Amino acid sequence: MARRVVSLGGLTIIGSIFAILVVIVAQVVPLFLPPSAAALGSFLLPASGRPLAAGVDEYREIAYVIDDRGMARFISLTGGEAPEPVTLLPAGAGPAVAAAAAAGGHCAVSTSDGRVVPIEVRFDVTFQDGSRSSVPRVVAGEPLLLDPGAGRSGRRLAYARLEDGALVAAQVEASQLVVIRITERRSLLGGVTRELDRRTLDIVPASGISALLLDDRGGDLFVGTDDGKVVRFNLAEADRFRPAGSLDASSRAGAAITTLGFLLGDRTLVVGDEAGGVGTWQLVGAKGALVGQLARMHSFAPHRGAVTAFARSSRDKGFLTADAAGTVLLHHGTTGRTLLSLATGVGSLSRVVLAPKGDGLVAAGDNGDLAHWSVDNPHPEISLQTLFAPVWYEGYDQPEMVWQSTGGTDDFEPKLSLTPLIYGTLKGTFYALLFAIPLALVSALYTSQFMHPAIKGIVKPAVEIMAALPSVVLGFIAGLWLAPAVETVVPGMFLMILILPAIILIAMVAWKRAPAALARRLPVGAEVFLLIPVVTLGVWISLELGGVLEGWFLHGDYRTFILQAFGLAYDQRNSLVVGIAMGFAVIPIIYTIAEDSLSNVPKHLTAASLALGATRWQTALKVVLPTASPGIFSAIMIGFGRAVGETMIVLMATGNTPVMDWSIFNGFRALSANIAVELPEAPAGGSLFRVLFLAALLLFAMTFVVNTVAEVVRLKLRARYRYL
Repeated sequence: MARRVVSLGGLTIIGSIFAILVVIVAQVVPLFLPPSAAALGSFLLPASGRPLAAGVDEYREIAYVIDDRGMARFISLTGGEAPEPVTLLPAGAGPAVAAAAAAGGHCAVSTSDGRVVPIEVRFDVTFQDGSRSSVPRVVAGEPLLLDPGAGRSGRRLAYARLEDGALVAAQVEASQLVVIRITERRSLLGGVTRELDRRTLDIVPASGISALLLDDRGGDLFVGTDDGKVVRFNLAEADRFRPAGSLDASSRAGAAITTLGFLLGDRTLVVGDEAGGVGTWQLVGAKGALVGQLARMHSFAPHRGAVTAFARSSRDKGFLTADAAGTVLLHHGTTGRTLLSLATGVGSLSRVVLAPKGDGLVAAGDNGDLAHWSVDNPHPEISLQTLFAPVWYEGYDQPEMVWQSTGGTDDFEPKLSLTPLIYGTLKGTFYALLFAIPLALVSALYTSQFMHPAIKGIVKPAVEIMAALPSVVLGFIAGLWLAPAVETVVPGMFLMILILPAIILIAMVAWKRAPAALARRLPVGAEVFLLIPVVTLGVWISLELGGVLEGWFLHGDYRTFILQAFGLAYDQRNSLVVGIAMGFAVIPIIYTIAEDSLSNVPKHLTAASLALGATRWQTALKVVLPTASPGIFSAIMIGFGRAVGETMIVLMATGNTPVMDWSIFNGFRALSANIAVELPEAPAGGSLFRVLFLAALLLFAMTFVVNTVAEVVRLKLRARYRYL
């Protein structure tokens, strides 16, 4: 019955581990599933002209199109009754020529008689009798004249809604623009005054303008030209607008720029051209609005024809591009991948819209046809590259591996690279084992081979009790007491590496020269009591001498010295503190297993060695240590697994900064600590949630690999020394 109970317990443990693995894998697999899309239907807008702008509500119930007749036309995507069309242009205005969209449902329409009409389209959501309905609300603002003197109309238009007004840029000639800044000032009594600042810009060299774009901050104007260039104008200076650089941005030499757009946050520029190329660009080396150069970040899968439409996601760095053949491509700006290719069957596409929740799209053709698709793309920002390789993020001058899961604004770009966390895990483990392995193994060797049995009966249980200390207590002590204490004595701690061996060697020479009668009074194996005061004296000398040397040679501040001399910043909670604290937690495990292995070496081997004239030290090194090497190696590997999985000490004794630096004076963030910190706040089923489960899977795999390698090596060592 005992055999069956033990067997059942072992099988239960194996089954539990397997079940945990299945749960973790089930959470990780959806990260790497490809996105999908399904066509939900096509619609025809009656009596509709060429689409100039389009949109859809949050629930994908109603879509709208603003056409060149100046009408906002609606269609129900769920088969219900569509709202009536709304006339947008004022009485007497000419037909619409161009339109430009801005964030938050704002857009503007340019008419043939030189007017620009700001428009806002919103959807009011109401609930009645348990059912939801979306009602569109269209508000047309006060028109303004582009060029009052000449009456020229805007052939192309760019529009940005600002906090204090609006910004309009319109092409009035082949290579000439009119830029109008509208500043709105509200008085304390509730009135609003508008100020207009109108400027004319000439594109030099004179080449046809093919695309316009304004950022939502009103700082930059980007102009695409017929010869494949993108010209950037800085609009931040109040007294003048000036060119801030130009570049060849088309995928084929001389191909016209047909589409310009910004990803969410207005930091990454998307360029589409006549040859079907799609690429993203951003300013590098830019500390202000007037400096920096545009550099290509990614090139995406090309279209077969000219790129005719662009739409960005309002949730992440995803975006859509469409072409004249009716094909829509879904891309993601962070990963640099094209995720989906859809043939809408609409024909030449004028406008494309990505739903506010990112779960669908609407494509509008030149002939008034609309195509509605659902999109399932829950984790677009995840790929093997974003998890483990350098990625060029917004605001960075080069690709880097970064972990930063949250930010202060909605347009934040998640940075979910696991490489800094793996790096931190290995770094913490390395410094912990660097501290623990020598102390644990030498202590185990001394305890098993040289210590008096009576003293061993006290020392070994005391060390084993150390393993019962909760890691949260060790982390608490390390963070609140050890870290500040270590900060004050760092020079002295490094001097211990030199002073302690020297003073112990001096004590040994003095003991050898002591009278034999004095030596015989001390029982064999009790020499440790003589070393305790010697080591204490060495530690005191090291700490005192460290303070003296810091004052003499390091200008009284070692932190400033190492920063100036080596470029290393000292963080109070760093790898040195973690090495000591986590080493203290790992030492009992390595010590206990190694001591048992050394003590279990057959006594006839040591007796034979001593009988042949070997000293106790020679016997310990040449006979006992090799024979016990399989157990010692297992002890080290178990200690490695303990250090890799440690959470609370790493969490409380480091700054949890995911930096990739081997400096002992810097902190780090480990996989286990990151899971503990991030998982409670991660939305269930989201990308961060599943990436944290991937981190747990990596820990599981690392432990499995280490244990497997340890067992293989142990068996080989055992086979090698089994005949001793």
